[in-house]
This record gives sequence, C-alpha cells and structure tokens, in this order.
Amino acid sequence: MTAPLPDRNDIRIAVIGLGYVGLPLAAAFGRRYPTVGFDIDATRIEQLRRHHDHTLEMDEEELRASVHLQCTSDPADLAGCDVFIVTVPTPIDEFKRPDLRPLESASRTVGAAIARGGVAIFESTVYPGATEEVCVPIIERESGLRYNEDFYAGYSPERINPGDKEHRLENILKVTSGSTPEAAYFIDALYASVVTAGTHKASSIRVAEAAKVIENTQRDVNIALINELALIFARLGIDTHEVLEAAGTKWNFLPFRPGLVGGHCIGVDPYYLTHKAQQIGYHPEVILAGRRINDSMGAHVAQRVVKLMQQRGLRTTGARVLVLGLAFKENCPDLRNTRVTDIIDELRSYSVEVEVHDPWVSPAQARHEYGISPVAEPAPGSYDAVILAVAHREFVAMGAEGVRALCRPGAVVFDVKRVLPRGCADDCL
Repeated sequence: MTAPLPDRNDIRIAVIGLGYVGLPLAAAFGRRYPTVGFDIDATRIEQLRRHHDHTLEMDEEELRASVHLQCTSDPADLAGCDVFIVTVPTPIDEFKRPDLRPLESASRTVGAAIARGGVAIFESTVYPGATEEVCVPIIERESGLRYNEDFYAGYSPERINPGDKEHRLENILKVTSGSTPEAAYFIDALYASVVTAGTHKASSIRVAEAAKVIENTQRDVNIALINELALIFARLGIDTHEVLEAAGTKWNFLPFRPGLVGGHCIGVDPYYLTHKAQQIGYHPEVILAGRRINDSMGAHVAQRVVKLMQQRGLRTTGARVLVLGLAFKENCPDLRNTRVTDIIDELRSYSVEVEVHDPWVSPAQARHEYGISPVAEPAPGSYDAVILAVAHREFVAMGAEGVRALCRPGAVVFDVKRVLPRGCADDCL
C-alpha cells in the first residue's frame, strides 16, 4: 500500500540551503507553517538568527515576521519534517560541466531525514531528468524507502532575481510538478498557499526541469545576439545603442542590450542543457555559440580599452586602471560567476595595474573567491583608464564629472553598461 501524503494542515517543512533562493522561500513558509531552514554554513545560521541577511534579499522586519521559522546547521533538527525543499547551488566545473556535488550532498541529507509519506521537492536548476535520475536514487539508498510508494518527489524551479525588490517569490507565478498526480496536486496547493501570483502545474517533473533551464538559455542566446551585433557595429563605427533605440521603435523588437553575462543563472544554466543534449547524442550549435560569445565579452572590453590607451600614447605597462564594480549585476552583492573578472584578467595580461572598487561586495569574499582586494576609496586623479563595469546606483550618481575626477589628464573612460550620458565616455559596448 502506498504511503499517504502529509496533511497540509499539519506539516513541518524543511528548506535545505538558505542562499538567495532558499531564504525567501523558508521565510515565506515560515510565516504560515512550522519550517526548518537548514544550511551547512554555521556563520550564515548565526547571522540569520540575529535577523541579518548579508545577501540583502530580506530585511530584519521580513525575517522577524517569519515567526514559525527555525534556522539550523544541525541535520538532526530535520527529523520530523514532512516536506523537504532543496535550494542548493548547481554550479559548473572548470570544464563547463554540471557540478552536481551540492545537489547530491543535499539529497543525502534529505534521505537521512525523510520518513514514510515524505515529499522531496527540488528547486535547483538542473537538466531534464536529473531529479529522478540523480537525486531520487540517493534518497532511496539513504532512507531505505521506495520512490512513489514510501516517498514522493517534485520539482518547482526557482525564479529569484537577486537584487530585484519588485519581482519577489510571492508575486512571481510558480511552476510546480510532482512524481504522481496526487503528489503534483499536493505540491501545487502547498506553493499556492504562499505564492499570491498563482501556480502553473506542469505535467511531469521533466517538463518543469526543462522549462527552468530554457528560461535562462533563451535570455543567454538573445543577449549573445546583441553582443555579436555590438562587435560588428564597433568595427563599422556605429553606436550600438543608437541602432537598438531605432530598431526598438518596432512593436515586436525585443529590448535586449549588450553586456557581460554572469551570475548563477544565465551564464551557467545553458551548460546543464547542453550537457544533457550531448549525452543523448545531439550537439547543440546555437546555445554553445551564444555561450562562447558571451564568455568572450570581458576580454573584448579590456582589449578595446587597451587599444584606446595606445591610440592616446598611454603606456599600458604599469598603467593604473580602475574598474568600477565587481558584482555580477547592479545594486546586488552577489559575486557568483561575475564576468568582471575577465576584464581584470585580460588587462593584467598587458601588465596593467588594476584596482577594483565596489561598495556592494564583501572585500573578504572578493579575496576568498577571486584573490581580489577592492579599494575602499579610489584616489582622485590617479588613473589612466576607468572602466564602469557595473551600474550600481552609487556609480550612476557620480555622473560623468565624478568619473572623470578619478582620471589623469587624457585618460580613457569606458562605459560597459551605458550609465553615463551619450558622448560622456570615450567608448562603450
């Protein structure tokens, strides 16, 4: 006899992984249900117990409102939970292959705690099939339970946008799925109880997994097209943004812009889909071509800056260049997979002395992740070039005059994000 699903009026939820995705989810459930937020980072747990979120996704008031949320780094506290939601990172390795180790570890944690009738839901981005091919067998092995007889699974892709205070968990439509029709209904109703925007119940876990991975793949390919157009227009001496502004007067022209493509989603997720495609004997042409273009843009920016410096008679060896911004996007402390490092690495290959300033990021994290020590205050009048790499509001507020004040006479200003008014920078994407 198959195990009954939990009673939604009497459940205890566990959220495994309290990062950008897991914390808002745990907080939302913790306002309504007994919820355990689990993370292996004990320092993170101590901060959250003091109602402090260093990712800035949630403020103290929001965390205090989650009166039923208990945060812990002790796996023993997961005992007695009925629903386990996994929100750990799914990165890629140095060879651009999916790194499933965090997901596998979280699955072992779930397997050690889940009881008969339990439900394991995954939100981490994966390729179609990963939940049932990778995670479920681990849970079976660790728990001794049988899939779809003793426990159930589901997949509900995360749609968190770090730093975005408008699009939040509660007001973004949630895709859900389950391993049986009954589990799918249970999971859909569970999310619907905290997501006011509503839900979309997919027909299978694999469909939901595929939907997630193509959301960001589509954006990646579209940005790659605009980046390639920017490369072409630069050689033609045409302002890319003027071209996009003109083309944008057509009602169905998509408003993508050139730039660096980093972060934990758009610059990573396509590799999960291409990995699975290659496993089944298909070589994806367009997706990988887009990835190559987007991954090359940081080096391209650096090369443009070096060329401008040389045209002005500025020596690159020993030149001081300031990069404004290190986070992967504006107004956000997230450093994951930032492509600003590509600009820095390429500049250093020309023997340039690079300094980085970013008021949003943790200096300790920048040193730990990339060996970069950001300067707290750039010295005015000290730089041969300034690259405005990230459109933090502090940099926007500086304006052209503030940015130029950092420069030596004849210095180059390159505006990656087109933050400055037209004509105020020497070059831009």
